[in-house]
Amino acid sequence: MKQNNYVIALLLILVSSCQFHRPLQQEKMKVPASFSEGQSTTTNDSIYQGDESGKIQQSELKSWNVFYRDTLLKNCIDSALIANYDLRIAYQRLQQSRAGLVYTRGIRLPDFGINLGTGVRKFGDYSIDGVGNYDTQFSPNLNENQRLPNPVPDFYAGVYSSWEIDAWGKLKNKKQAALSKYLATEEAQNLITANVVSEIAQLYYSLMLFDKKIEIIRESILLQENALLICEAQKASGKNNELAVEIMQSEILTLKTMLLEIEQQIIATENQLNILLGRYPQNILRSNWKPETEMTDTLAVNIPSEVLLNRPDIREAFHQLDASKAELVVAKTAFYPTVQINANMGYQAFRAALTFRPESIAFNFFGNLVAPVLNRRTLKANLLESNATKAASYLQLEKTIVSAFTEVYQLLQVSKRLDQMERFKTEQVSILEKSVETSFALFSSGRATYLEVINAQQSYLQSQIELLEIANLKNKNQILLYKSIGGGWN
Repeated sequence: MKQNNYVIALLLILVSSCQFHRPLQQEKMKVPASFSEGQSTTTNDSIYQGDESGKIQQSELKSWNVFYRDTLLKNCIDSALIANYDLRIAYQRLQQSRAGLVYTRGIRLPDFGINLGTGVRKFGDYSIDGVGNYDTQFSPNLNENQRLPNPVPDFYAGVYSSWEIDAWGKLKNKKQAALSKYLATEEAQNLITANVVSEIAQLYYSLMLFDKKIEIIRESILLQENALLICEAQKASGKNNELAVEIMQSEILTLKTMLLEIEQQIIATENQLNILLGRYPQNILRSNWKPETEMTDTLAVNIPSEVLLNRPDIREAFHQLDASKAELVVAKTAFYPTVQINANMGYQAFRAALTFRPESIAFNFFGNLVAPVLNRRTLKANLLESNATKAASYLQLEKTIVSAFTEVYQLLQVSKRLDQMERFKTEQVSILEKSVETSFALFSSGRATYLEVINAQQSYLQSQIELLEIANLKNKNQILLYKSIGGGWN
């Protein structure tokens, strides 16, 4: 009867150790099906779940060496992918994460090893072992090899094995958590790659923009110098005065100062680009300014929201959520009993010459069933922490998706307005170009003042630079849009 009570008490302890709290249920977030819908609440399950069936394959998104058409830019990106310090640091962090993955790869397999040992023991003459060993020496059942020396040597050579049976999936989920964390680290590296490629492209196009600005300003200086010659001729003939000549000279000096400022911007931009390329300051080889369509490939306007699954930050958030789910299962199964099997087998003797005889073979085999009883508060705390981590990972995923969707939506809206701005500014440049020709003709015939010539040239120069800035903004917008839909790292 007393033994039955012990068995019942043991079963109650095991059952109580298997109890755990249920995690909080999460609501499924709603994602607009396309970026043109704006405030639509159509649920896009493929984004929320990261379902492979709804995922746009990476091959469908053009790689950066197809999207960017400039050969010299591609050379810069190739150099950065090898020498960029951020990418090299990220690679080492990936190797650190890989080490954790390697550790858990064989976590469900038995542990097996070789054990070689030797030692010596001396029992006290007035101890139980000492008296027993001494008395044993006089037994008639012992042969000469079985009589114990004093002190007693011990020689052992054998193998051992230990195996925790993954009855509840704890080890499986530990392995899954390590794999998900490794994949998250890999996506973090991809995100750094996409950022580096995007920054290099933007800086490269900025250098091309500065070169084109210098070209325009030099043309404007030539126009001003021609106007100065006319003004000096009019002064000599009495049709103009010294003030007009001085103002013309001042305008030329202003333009030359602008050239120096742009050259300084070029040096600063080249230095930024060289840092991304992992090298010391040097000149950056680059092409001449080209129309937007010749610099980057065209992206479609009607982009489905599933394209967000190509983004490394969203993929990283999914992997972090998977890791937190697996760690939550590990925290739950910590309440369950642990089943472990241990075994040893080898040769053991107290004389070296007798060690490797068949009679010296020794082995043991035993199993353990261990259930937590006194440390349940620690396990409950770990479970609460794992639940909170999972909830935070889910919210982080939601935040990342919302931020990514908003980023793409905003860039698409900016793209539409930049197209309109470019049309208006192109028309303005065309009108002001004619006004410069008209002002020169009128000034040469004495029907316009030098101030009208200066104003016409200043307006024309300013409109040309503004048109260039808009074109550069369109380039940068395309670069950012390409990165925002997951391009640039593949």
